Amino acid sequence: MDQRTRPRMTTKQRLTLVLLLSASFTLAVDFSILNVALPEIGESVGFSLRNLQWIATAFALCAAGFTLLFGRFADFFGRRRLFLSGMALLGVASLAGGLATSPEPLLIARVAQGLATAAVTPAALSLLTTAFPEGPLRERALGLNGALMAAGFTTGAILGGVLTDLLSWRWAFFVNVPVAVVVLVLAPSTLTETRPAERPKLDPLGAVAVTSGLLALIYGLTTAGERSWSDPAVLGALGAGVLLLAAFWVIEKRVAAPLVPVAILKRRSVGLGNVAGLLAFATETSLVFLLTLYLQKVLGYSPLGAGLAFAVLGVGTVLGGIVGPRVIGGIGGARAVVAGLVVQAASTLPLALLGPEPGWIALLLVATFAGGVANLVAIVGFMVTATSGLPDGEQGLATGLATMSQQVGITMGIPVMSAVVAAYVHAQGGESVGNVLGGVSVAIVVNAAFCLVTAVVVALFLRVPTNPRRPAV
Repeated sequence: MDQRTRPRMTTKQRLTLVLLLSASFTLAVDFSILNVALPEIGESVGFSLRNLQWIATAFALCAAGFTLLFGRFADFFGRRRLFLSGMALLGVASLAGGLATSPEPLLIARVAQGLATAAVTPAALSLLTTAFPEGPLRERALGLNGALMAAGFTTGAILGGVLTDLLSWRWAFFVNVPVAVVVLVLAPSTLTETRPAERPKLDPLGAVAVTSGLLALIYGLTTAGERSWSDPAVLGALGAGVLLLAAFWVIEKRVAAPLVPVAILKRRSVGLGNVAGLLAFATETSLVFLLTLYLQKVLGYSPLGAGLAFAVLGVGTVLGGIVGPRVIGGIGGARAVVAGLVVQAASTLPLALLGPEPGWIALLLVATFAGGVANLVAIVGFMVTATSGLPDGEQGLATGLATMSQQVGITMGIPVMSAVVAAYVHAQGGESVGNVLGGVSVAIVVNAAFCLVTAVVVALFLRVPTNPRRPAV
């Protein structure tokens, strides 16, 4: 028997895994559960069509912008403490969002949900990596975590449609409340608090620079999807984001106790691993967006029908999370990233052939299943690569970086692909079934190219030792 298959989880590790995965899955569902229900929410609460997107944007801004900061807070003040605080905030915010009757309290609730996600996700991931030592057990745990996170994005679209059609859009908020309550009841006796023996100093300048930079960058990306890449507000926000992140790099090189030590960013396993993770999340979530356009605008599916069509993708992501650790055990984390992205590109490219006839749904189902498996292999490889070879005291930082890459990837993919489709449709003279199909096809080719280029970059620059058990540096 392979020595790597022998380690078994203890009862406490199993309980820890179930608890943390439940929280992570719930947060992943929150990213997409309201998308299908947005028009009904707007009519019920009083949002204009122009401002409707802010229900999603308010959440994404905070979820991505504050992740790195809260990931470091987890190292400073205790991961379990931050995890519990975030889950409590999620429960309260979800209840408030479900009860909202006007735009202002609903947006406040979405901001609070985003902050809760920014706190809980890196804390949960760092609790996971410190509960399982490097090796097959951690890879298995990260594989399941990655599978449920990716499946949660797809499940959110399906669940949002079901709840909205059968009950009310308010249940898309209320569904989080019992999950938060159960986690808050069980977590104190199940999770072990972890933090460095000596509490480091905070880096306020670095914290302000990176958080402001990420907020500006995410705002620019999401606004580009609503308006255009040439809009002054978009260019100003993206420019400010780049300048603030450059200032953050300079600050981190000079302060005595940096929020993110430059040395860790220079590790190729961390730097390139996070770039690969960002692109893996960006390409797959934006592909779901592109195929939603195809299903609804070209084939005429209802929002619920489009959501259900992605159930096969959800199965593929779960399977990918299960087989990912086995792939990593055989070829190593970095090679798993490369292999996953290459297969994802090969599965995505045929979707550019989709036509307006109903029978093309067969190609969509087969390709998204294969791409879902490959994408999760790449994601698990990214998580293992970006968090390996680091002491427990830096796990909150490493997982904060990994989670930030995940959140930014989920947020940036859709506006980028939306801009490609919009540019094509505009160049062809306006929206029609044929022009939308053409725009989606072009964007799918761009999506596959991103996967392939990322794979090539990782293969060339993230060189790994012959022994896959050693992390690349």
